Amino acid sequence: MDDFQGRRTDENGGGRTADERLAELFAFLRRRVTGDYEVDEFGFDPELNEKVLLEALRPLYRHWFRVEALGLDNVPADSGALIVANHSGTLPMDALMLQVAVHDELGRALRLLGAHLVYQLPVLGHLARKSGHTLACPEDADRLLRKGEVVGVFPEGFKGIGKPFSERYRLQRFGRGGFVASAIKAGVPIVPCAIVGAEEIYPKIGDIPPLARLLGLPYVPITPLFPWLGPLGLLPLPSKWLIEFGEPIRTDTYDPAEADDPMLVFDLTDHIRETMQGQLDALRLRRGPAFPPVSL
Repeated sequence: MDDFQGRRTDENGGGRTADERLAELFAFLRRRVTGDYEVDEFGFDPELNEKVLLEALRPLYRHWFRVEALGLDNVPADSGALIVANHSGTLPMDALMLQVAVHDELGRALRLLGAHLVYQLPVLGHLARKSGHTLACPEDADRLLRKGEVVGVFPEGFKGIGKPFSERYRLQRFGRGGFVASAIKAGVPIVPCAIVGAEEIYPKIGDIPPLARLLGLPYVPITPLFPWLGPLGLLPLPSKWLIEFGEPIRTDTYDPAEADDPMLVFDLTDHIRETMQGQLDALRLRRGPAFPPVSL
């Protein structure tokens, strides 16, 4: 943790001179050119993730969305856990902000489980692997959880992220509860996570089904700014975000074989969904207006 705190200090200046920062940059580039860096079995590249990918997201996290992370003590500091979060916002910005929160506030890498579509897209799929994401399948989830990783999942999938603005902050169906079975098999806690703020960044007021079918996408959204303003319409609105990690739900009290009991899995999935809906409702009230005035 000392190393992590030191890194956060460096990000704010940390006493490093311009020459030291330049030397660090050249050392980083040299390692990339020579291949002197580590990538795990899933394609995760911790150094690239830390110094390039997350660094590009931090201005959004800190200054645009002004994210506040709550309940940080509910995420284990050095053991496996499954973070289950609500999904919203038309584009998966919530997944990226959650990744920054877990890394910068907790000093841990978040291994997100993504849909097949993510890995069918050449550039996006490659970057997703580099940042620690992997396919949302039981095998990958099981391996990561047993390694003691913090794994993140959005059980609503495209139903959550693509829902209309009129249904904001209403959780969609959670599917068959495969994430619950994975947690029971690995004996790790499930941490319900509520994200408030993403619903307002791209208010979805319509859809273009023919274009979505042509492009092989689940939807092509219409928002107040897109497609009317072209690329400018892709700029997210600066809503105020809160991310709250709820009290962990233990699974180590179950026998791993109980993961194959569909009724147990269904009941626990339903309990988690109800818990998260309550979190969302309370957190939304706590936040207040979606676009509060910025204090100078």
